Amino acid sequence: MKKVTNQLVESSIEFIIFDEVTPNPTCAQVNKGLEVLKAENCDVIVSIGGGSPQDCASAISILATNGGDIRDYEGVHMSKEPGLPTVAVNTTAGTSAELTINYVITDEDRGVKMVMVDKNSVARVSVNDPELMVGKPADLTAATGMDALTHAIEAIVTPGAYPVTDAMALEGVKLVFNYLPRVVKDGQDIEAREQMVYAIFLTGMAFSNAGLGYVHAMAHQLGGMYDLPHGVCNAMLLPIVERENAPYTPKKFRMIAEKIGFDVNGKSDEDCSNFVIEKIKELSETVGIPKSLKELGVENPELDKLAENALQDICAPGNPFMPTKEQTIEMFKEIL
Repeated sequence: MKKVTNQLVESSIEFIIFDEVTPNPTCAQVNKGLEVLKAENCDVIVSIGGGSPQDCASAISILATNGGDIRDYEGVHMSKEPGLPTVAVNTTAGTSAELTINYVITDEDRGVKMVMVDKNSVARVSVNDPELMVGKPADLTAATGMDALTHAIEAIVTPGAYPVTDAMALEGVKLVFNYLPRVVKDGQDIEAREQMVYAIFLTGMAFSNAGLGYVHAMAHQLGGMYDLPHGVCNAMLLPIVERENAPYTPKKFRMIAEKIGFDVNGKSDEDCSNFVIEKIKELSETVGIPKSLKELGVENPELDKLAENALQDICAPGNPFMPTKEQTIEMFKEIL
């Protein structure tokens, strides 16, 4: 933070610090931040951090110019006015929240993560500097990196994909597979950090235009109900959901397999999809992603409620097919 605020001091720009955002930011935190913004008569927001501060800043920005309650903006393009100008300084390589039209806020009353897709929330300036990421611990690096991989793969298999988003997402997939293990092993590896920055830029642009799918629909419920790390939830669910998606999008899995080094000539669609899914599992294990909810302290999740909420999530329609409630419960059971 000092790297940013020192420049403000040197430029004689007055500022106030709001630092009460936690992982999976809540409606209450958004309201508290808005109170501070109004009390201090601020006219610009500078957000510093990973996905949670960026999402909270987007929500505060929208409320500052549109009014109302943040719950009013759940859905697609619900605001009427551009948000307060925001400079988004990102410090993790994962969510792409600093450059996309998506932000997510937890409604603590319902235990649900609300997804807002809103062009009015986009930051005016986005700063992605790998030097701001070198101090991040390995587990956070791994979780956010797997979040980026999830963005890429879901953006490829969604029906909303098109050649430009495919090109960005496929390159993002390659970069994550090549550089995430390196940067988890050595957080000071500046080349690997920089390549992961390129990855999140590409994957963020891809899913912001193409959409996401059922991995996110399910992961949002785990975060909303149990306050679990978003990237970890995505990583655990990714191979499970994509195994079910593969028969619906065989050409896309062939594209992914070839991009990450599989000789697809003469191989069946099933060979290609199996290769991709196994590689996802291997990557998760290499970077130390937990394998079960039990490891995260969740012993008896409410599977029925989780499944019902996943089916209603805004990302669900972006999946190649719509699972049933029973299928969703079975997929959740695989990570118990």
